[in-house]
Amino acid sequence: MATNLQALKEAPIIDIDTIDSTNNYAMVLIDADTAQPGLTIIAQEQTNGKGQRGRLWKDIPGQSILMSVITAPALGLEHQFVFSATVAVAIAEVLQDLNEHWNVRIKWPNDIIINDKKTVGILIENVLRGSKWLYAVIGLGVNVLQESFDAALPNAGSLKTASGKTYNVGQLARQIRDNILTLTSAELPNEEVIAKYNKLLYKIHEHQAFTNEDSEWKATILQTLSNGQLQVQHEDGSIVAYIHGSVTWKW
Repeated sequence: MATNLQALKEAPIIDIDTIDSTNNYAMVLIDADTAQPGLTIIAQEQTNGKGQRGRLWKDIPGQSILMSVITAPALGLEHQFVFSATVAVAIAEVLQDLNEHWNVRIKWPNDIIINDKKTVGILIENVLRGSKWLYAVIGLGVNVLQESFDAALPNAGSLKTASGKTYNVGQLARQIRDNILTLTSAELPNEEVIAKYNKLLYKIHEHQAFTNEDSEWKATILQTLSNGQLQVQHEDGSIVAYIHGSVTWKW
């Protein structure tokens, strides 16, 4: 396993000034059969960065980590959320080590929150060959040096706004990459991954507002299940598990 991990870490890192999307570029390499596990694309700027559910990830050139890491999951497709949870935990661990005073949490399903502000977005795109999970392209955007945000993003933050410190974007990108490769190649038991994830779960055991369709309601967050469903307890005492996309988090 150690030799395999070392090979992953020694895979090429491609640095690019400007690209439409690092995930798109990773997919081009996979389609051309020139990709390998561990290969990573890091951009200074994205002109069409991808966010969750078709949203755009906006960035300021040179102020964010804009990175895609190609991996070959050793899991069955039924464990996609466990893989996603492993990635989120790997990133959260690196950020928590940067500053012990930060409150680093994972907002279901995989945003990273620092001091109640969204600081990291993750988008994992899968490549299948029949029933085989061939590759997972882990795309992430980390707000590092931004000091202000669009008024339409009142819940956004950066490492700079959380600490007042200036971090080295390139160096931090490589630290995060290494920990992602370390944890995703470790083949940890699913139960251990989910336990780590729930320990970091944003607003766990707290009352949180949600919306779905035309209604708004509150529930206490209990845990995230290994299939990725968020389990909550409604005010009437009923316990329900929701799939991602069926409910919307209300900030």
